[in-house]
Amino acid sequence: MLVKTFGSAVQGVNAFTITVEVNVTPGTKYFLVGLPDNAIKESEQRIESALKHHGYRMPRQKVVINMAPADVRKEGSAYDLPIAIGILAASDQLLVDQLDRYLIMGELALDGELRPIKGVLPIAIQARKEGFKGFILPQQNAQEAAIVNNLDVIGVTNLKEAIDFLAGEKQITPIKIDTRDLFQTSMHQYAADFADVQGQENIKRALEIAAAGGHNVIMIGPPGAGKTMLAKRLPSILPPLNLHEALETTKIHSVAGKLGPQASLLAQRPFRAPHHTISDVALVGGGGNPQPGEISLSHNGVLFLDELPEFKRTVLEVMRQPLEERRVTISRARVTIDFPANFMLVASMNPCPCGYYNHPEKDCVCGPGVVQRYLNKVSGPLLDRIDLHVEVTPVSFDQMTATRKAETSADIRERVERAREWQTKRFEAFPDIHSNAMMPPQMVKDLCRINEAGRLLLKKAMEKLGLSARAYDRILKVSRTIADLAGSEEIKIEHLAEAIQYRSLDREGWAG
Repeated sequence: MLVKTFGSAVQGVNAFTITVEVNVTPGTKYFLVGLPDNAIKESEQRIESALKHHGYRMPRQKVVINMAPADVRKEGSAYDLPIAIGILAASDQLLVDQLDRYLIMGELALDGELRPIKGVLPIAIQARKEGFKGFILPQQNAQEAAIVNNLDVIGVTNLKEAIDFLAGEKQITPIKIDTRDLFQTSMHQYAADFADVQGQENIKRALEIAAAGGHNVIMIGPPGAGKTMLAKRLPSILPPLNLHEALETTKIHSVAGKLGPQASLLAQRPFRAPHHTISDVALVGGGGNPQPGEISLSHNGVLFLDELPEFKRTVLEVMRQPLEERRVTISRARVTIDFPANFMLVASMNPCPCGYYNHPEKDCVCGPGVVQRYLNKVSGPLLDRIDLHVEVTPVSFDQMTATRKAETSADIRERVERAREWQTKRFEAFPDIHSNAMMPPQMVKDLCRINEAGRLLLKKAMEKLGLSARAYDRILKVSRTIADLAGSEEIKIEHLAEAIQYRSLDREGWAG
């Protein structure tokens, strides 16, 4: 007897349906075809043990299982459940007439318990799109799948529950969640707040500008000055995710298996801080079956690279294209996959190997030329994509022990959101541009006009401070954001003056 069940495979951040065809005929062998990987081939042992545990039998006949389309490689252990259900139906141990209405996925333990799987959200989205009535899956993944409405999400804990539900012997209420309510209640629940930071007002101001315009930032300062602490609080002042962004971010984390059991919609902007020993593939994504890397996991959020010069040069260089295009393309012999990578880069570094170059109290012990060599570890093309260079100085004892309450993240976020509203109106006609940082050079010329006094100030700054030509566009973009924060239609001379001071590393002889 031939029976069809339906599963799904994930490629990139999208899923496509896999038809599992099971045919039981006279004979003695078990065949699994359709380009399955080793994890799927091993499913025979897991399925046989799970069936026996629940009082069913593995047919001692010729069992042929085909996973269609047969020319696409299938990977992972999530096909255990649809194969087991197909075997039971094809061997007349399960009488059911609605297998074509449900998409089924899950990994089986030897005792028939179901283990969680990856990529549930894109699978659920595709199941709804293709008109399936419901999605039968492990209970731990049910909250994640329930984000998708108009789909009956049936969470089961073991093989027997799935069999009883399909046979009509057990009623399981589909899991429903109010996505908007869940989203609204958890969108501002950040663990860290700028109210905890004493002093460092100039750095907070720089991060506010970065958040308002979506600018990349690098902080240079001695150890213990608070660079990491400030960076960790940046997501709390970014505008909240909208529902579309939250869904897109959750999909990426789902595919990478980073959501964990009982997880649902991600309502907060991600903050990723990989260690400096990270490899190129771990950062940008890849592997035999391409998986998203750290730059995609920080999509719609912040990627924080602490101790930037300690990262391998090749790792930093692979970020250059994603920073420009805001997506990364992974190409393999059989498949090419696009992962989104629209993130804010926040980096921090010591000014020199010992950490105390330009320190107000401690002396630098680095020899001649060492400081410049250390800074040269970070390439010019990468620095070219960073708009704000901020010098961080240590906090004094008086500032640390001050009792005055610092400004909260909510207060700063309010100003950032107002500035973003200006940008939303400005870029209405350009669907791919959402913030000032994303403006191409021609648009900078059109939208960041400065008066004669401003032009003179910028000319003098570039000559006197020895600013490089690449600093010109960056200064204009940042000054446009500062004007937006001030609620000003035009870029005034004070906005330009503030933007100029955020180009430390472009100054000739900064580390001379």
